[in-house]
Amino acid sequence: MTPTDPARLTADLIRCPSVTPEEGGALELLERTLSAAGFDCARADRNGTPNLFARWGAKGHARTFGFNGHTDVVPVGDAAAWSTDPFGAEEKDGILYGRGATDMKSGVAAFAAAAIDFVKETPPDGAVILTITGDEEGDATDGTTALLDYMADQGEAMSVCLVGEPTCPNTMGEMIKIGRRGSLSAWFTVTGKQGHSAYPHRANNPLNAMARLMDRLASHELDQGTEHFDASTLAVVTIDTGNPATNVIPAQSRATVNIRFNDAHSGASLSDWLRAEADKIEAEFGTSVDMKVKISGESFITPPGALSDLVSKAVEAETGITPELSTTGGTSDARFVKSHCPVVEFGLVGKTMHQVDECVEIAQIHQLKAIYSRILKDYFA
Repeated sequence: MTPTDPARLTADLIRCPSVTPEEGGALELLERTLSAAGFDCARADRNGTPNLFARWGAKGHARTFGFNGHTDVVPVGDAAAWSTDPFGAEEKDGILYGRGATDMKSGVAAFAAAAIDFVKETPPDGAVILTITGDEEGDATDGTTALLDYMADQGEAMSVCLVGEPTCPNTMGEMIKIGRRGSLSAWFTVTGKQGHSAYPHRANNPLNAMARLMDRLASHELDQGTEHFDASTLAVVTIDTGNPATNVIPAQSRATVNIRFNDAHSGASLSDWLRAEADKIEAEFGTSVDMKVKISGESFITPPGALSDLVSKAVEAETGITPELSTTGGTSDARFVKSHCPVVEFGLVGKTMHQVDECVEIAQIHQLKAIYSRILKDYFA
């Protein structure tokens, strides 16, 4: 049997211009490839978002290994700044260039290639499921969540799941993600009373209240970290007033904060704290403070155990490196999968993701396929 080439599949996927929310032909390519290998495929599109479900093996099998990934990519930015066509999948000196080369068409291709060869060579007593979305880089409201809803409706389930996001900061094999911090953004609008800057007593300056509020939020220590997480952080990301006049006290000021939080908090508890601080400002300054909150995801942890051991042993066998179990970084679709089954993340070095001239070492794609292949073999052994 001729092995499935993950680098060639990665290149073919890069040539699909699947900038969120466009499908770009990427999921169609995967559906054809997986169907030809005996996988049962179905589209689980929702509200215009493209999603692909693929399963090899019996439906509802007690031992089902799952993989989650995405084929959508961020915009290329200034195309003229690229040294290659962002969707040309050009190879130079063992490097493959293109948007999505790292994040994460290579990861999807490596797992698809590993799964195809595995079920052909040693058909397992169990099932292999791939859930691939076209909406991870966007709002993610109808991507992996839609796939999980589809699975629930169809009586499909994964016993465990591996998300193929880039997880290694600098060296292939150095890090597995066993959890992620939660993410919350809050928008504040402070309303006072407009007036002449020469007569501040006749106005109520919202900037004074906003500055105090932002300082209190940014100066507050949320925690000192927990067993598996670093300390939570709050960043003031913008303060906007838009007042071009030097002799006018404005009526309103707006600001936004972003919190990355560990398992010492929930989105609800942090929202309550933010509202309480805003209420204090209202009482102190006589202004009104409107607040809107969006919780992008709660923190979660898959405790070290059978799944992380399985992945760690495969990584060490193929790279010679014992990976660190980490919860660092931003959010990923693992935050949705964690409510379905135990989930960890492992993928390539992510140094160039979202950058101009995003690229991946071709040798690393083959190495990632080898790791995924070993994980499948060991899981079903």
